[in-house]
Formats: sequence, structure tokens, C-alpha cells
Amino acid sequence: MNFLNPNMLWLAVIIPLLVAYYIFVSRRGATLTVTTLHSRRAPRTLRYWLRDLPMLLRVGALSMFIIALARPVNEHIEREVTTEGIDIVLSMDISGSMLARDFKPDRLTSAKKIASEFVSDRFGDRISVVAFAGEAFTQCPLTTDQATVQTMLGRLRSGVIDDGTAIGNGLGVAINRLRESGAKSKVVILLTDGVNNRGQISPMMSAEIAQEMGIKVYTIGVGKQGKAPYPAYDMFGNMTTVMADVEIDEELLSEIATMTGGKYFRAENEEALKAIYDDINQMEKSEVQVTEYTQYEELFLRWLIYGLLLLAAELFVRYIILNRIP
Repeated sequence: MNFLNPNMLWLAVIIPLLVAYYIFVSRRGATLTVTTLHSRRAPRTLRYWLRDLPMLLRVGALSMFIIALARPVNEHIEREVTTEGIDIVLSMDISGSMLARDFKPDRLTSAKKIASEFVSDRFGDRISVVAFAGEAFTQCPLTTDQATVQTMLGRLRSGVIDDGTAIGNGLGVAINRLRESGAKSKVVILLTDGVNNRGQISPMMSAEIAQEMGIKVYTIGVGKQGKAPYPAYDMFGNMTTVMADVEIDEELLSEIATMTGGKYFRAENEEALKAIYDDINQMEKSEVQVTEYTQYEELFLRWLIYGLLLLAAELFVRYIILNRIP
């Protein structure tokens, strides 16, 4: 509940003054001392117990009238949202090397978590998920349902398709998702930790198609410089880790990004990867227009009625009940 005339609430300072005046006058009232042989306290009648009720009712009535003068209202706000969203495809490498443990617990798990956080900030945008290793496939078509996209991201697993790194295929399938898009802006975020070694289409050919279609490609290389621990099995079938060289074709990823108007990033830890997605989030802002309509429901009448009822109750107690009690 809000008030359209909140300054009228300052009239409430009258109430404590009125109560103080009533207490002061009551204490100065006339007293009569009667001396008897036996000192006994006179019995207290119902009039004694009800003596302050009219004042309480009057204070309550005055409070109701002050609230009514302040014009209390209930606000009903309706919002009309118009968005010019961006169509975004997250093309993610799920090859075996994404299980490297230079990220905690591994690269793929960290990439899925940070991408999911990115999706939650993209209100009004349509987002798709493409996964690639030795081949590429669509995990989730373009949708504005953020929960669905996050669920599909969470289901990404390494080992579901032939291993390898088909960057060209991963980008090509992402472009295909945007082929019939009518969005003002179309973006692919391609994340990988390797060098292109598989696929039926070269990465540069996919980049040229993206350039012709006006699709901006942001590329992210994940993995520390030098060597990283990779999971492996020993001759007895036990899980172990081996240190292997980190190979990322940064020149290729940078060239793809530059050609399409995007940008190349390198993430060596989870904090850096989150900062990269935050940067992309800031660079690719959707236009959202919000129009608000506010309707007011006047409530002063009910408070006025409450005050009149309390005032009537005071008059009834003062002039009817108390006058009849001996």
C-alpha cells in the first residue's frame, strides 16, 4: 500500500499530544476523601474500567481519518517488454582433451558451468547449443527458454561421438542453426582446447561462410600454457593422470574471429573463462524496451468508514453505556 498524499501523515503528531493532554487532565480531576472508622478501599465499578475506552476509540478514529486523508492506494503495475534479441549459438568442444584437469574438476565441467551462467543473463535472446569432437551435432535448437538451454548444456558429455577436434564442423553446424535467423545480430561462441584434425569442412571455409552471412564469431581457447594433467588408464585399467602438451591453434582461432568481426580469447583458468563470457555479455547487448502502466485502487473510503465506526462506538460508549452505569 502506498500513499498519494503522504505529507498528510504528519498530522499523526496530534495523537500523542492528545493522549498527553488527556492524561494531564485526568490526573487533575477532582478527588473526594472520605474518612471512615474502617479503612476500606471502595469497590471499582464497571464505569471505572471503561473510563478510558471513549478516549481510545477517539484516538483510533482520528488515526483512521488521517490515513484516509493521505489517500492510501494499491498499485497495480503492468509491464510491456519489447526485445530486439540476439541469436547466439554456443559451439562447445567435447573431445577427450576437454577432460584435462588444469581446470577444476576438468575443462568441460567448468566450461558448461560458466556457459550456463552466461545463458541466465541473456534475457530475450534465442540460444542454441552445438557440440563437436570428431563430428558435430546440435544439442539444443534456438530457443528463448533459458532453463532448457541450461539443461542441455548440463547433459553434454565427452565420448558420445568419435574423438578428435573438428573445428570446421563445429562452426559449420553452428552457422547452419543461424541460416534462417531473422535476428538483427547473430553470434557464435566457439570454445575449443585443441587443433583442428578432423571434419569434412575446413575451419576457414566455415569462417568465410559466417562472414558472408554476417555472423560474428567469438573464439575461446581453453587450457594452460605448456603441459596439463590428462586422465588416462594404466596397463591394469586403473585411472591415472599423465602430463601432456597443451596444443591450441591460437593463430587459426584468432583469424576466424578477426575475419567475422569477433574476438579471440585465451582462458587458462575458470576465473579467466568467466571474465571472457562477461566481456562477451557486455559487447553483445540486446535492446530491451520496457513500458510500465500503473493503475491505482483507491482505499481511502474503507479507512474513512473504519474511522466513522470507531467514532460512533465512542459516542455510544460515552453517552449511552457510561451514562447508564451507576
